[in-house]
Amino acid sequence: RVPMRAVKSFSELQGQLPWPVQGAITERFGSRRFETTLDGAVIGAREGADIRAVADGRVVYADWLRGYGLMVIVDHGKGFMSLYAFNQSLYKSVGEHIRAGERVASVGRSGGRPQASLYFGIRKQGKPVDPEQWCRKPEKG
Repeated sequence: RVPMRAVKSFSELQGQLPWPVQGAITERFGSRRFETTLDGAVIGAREGADIRAVADGRVVYADWLRGYGLMVIVDHGKGFMSLYAFNQSLYKSVGEHIRAGERVASVGRSGGRPQASLYFGIRKQGKPVDPEQWCRKPEKG
């Protein structure tokens, strides 16, 4: 039998979440994007690179969404969700339970991106929050 691990609620993970993909943030939360304000972060990454779930949860959306291309949304419970878009491929289906670190998609250019990148968003009770306040600070090279 596998021992039960102490699962922290998503809200307890603030500042400790891993980034879903390795790469540099090319557009920050709140930056202007056409007529709107960006409600997530855009991470420039190698096309085809694995995108990993930042926490345990259940897939509630895995399909094409206008403006975002191929998108996966993971529900982490208690009103928290993480969003992964501009993907090349999706590896999970709606209803699947996933673990933190599990591959959910691969980096692409869907959603009309000129270069391969990942749109990564976090929602708290449906409202966008800044992913940089939730994920670990990147290590300085």
